[in-house]
This record gives sequence, structure tokens and C-alpha cells, in this order.
Amino acid sequence: MTQKDLIIRDALAADLPAVRSLLVETWHDAYDGIYGWRRVAEITNAWHSLDALAAQLGRDSGVFLVALLGEEIVGTASARREPDRAAMLTRLYVSPARQGEGIGRTLLQVALACFPEAPVARLEVESQNELAIAFYERMGFFLQRQARFDGREDTPNTLIMAKRLVMI
Repeated sequence: MTQKDLIIRDALAADLPAVRSLLVETWHDAYDGIYGWRRVAEITNAWHSLDALAAQLGRDSGVFLVALLGEEIVGTASARREPDRAAMLTRLYVSPARQGEGIGRTLLQVALACFPEAPVARLEVESQNELAIAFYERMGFFLQRQARFDGREDTPNTLIMAKRLVMI
């Protein structure tokens, strides 16, 4: 893959079945060893249903991107603006077969560029997802604190990571 072969654009309703398939595949790849197949299936069915994904299209406060190689969706990213003007990365996944090719780095850069006034970017990452943590550290993120996703007790343990985007 070369960067010129990669297309990143806003997600469309027609993309949602492929995005859902990508999310199910990447979640099972990343989290089956942590939570087990059944729990991962429950989470992906709730968080990545077609209805849940459709509700994220066209939000004024955020972006929902897909990365394509040819006609194939190989990655997705979502981010939103927080009340303190921070850019909150809510999703960044790349097909396991395409990881390590620069797709995640490019998706992250494009997603954060959609928030030029944001002084900082934040994200939540599963505390046992060592590959993702290492990726985000390479991208300049640092650990802020530990938490539960959205503060709910039925969700994974997460690390809150941040990256300064503009000098204040």
C-alpha cells in the first residue's frame, strides 16, 4: 500500500454494513483474549449495531471517517468536540490484516485535523490492549488517568490518554 492508494472520507449510510463487519472483526481480534468471545459479541452487538452506527452519521460536533483501499473499507475513525474544546477520539480501528501499514496513523491525523481549534486530543483505550497503547504512545499520547468507559460499571477498564495539539 502507498499513501496515494488510501482514501479517507466521511462515512456514508451505504458504508455501515462494512464498517460494522470491520468493527466486529477488530474487536474479536483485540479483545477475545481479554474478555472472551461471548462478551465481545455482546459489546459489538450493542455498540456497533447498524442503528448505533447510523446515529453517528452527520453529527455537527464530530466526524465519522472511513479509510478505503480500492472499494474495501480497511479502517474507521470517529471523534467529537468536547465542551472544553478538546477533540475526543471515540473510535480508531484498522483491519487486523492491514495493521502496520500507516492506515491508523493517517486516520488519526485526518480525524484530529477536523478540530483545528482543539488544544488537546483525548481518547479512552482498554487498559489491557497493549498494542493500542503502544500505538498511541508512538503518536504522542500520554497517560492521564484510569477510568471506566463513560463512567459505567459494565464497561471495560480504560486508560484516558491525551496529546497536546496546540500550544496555549
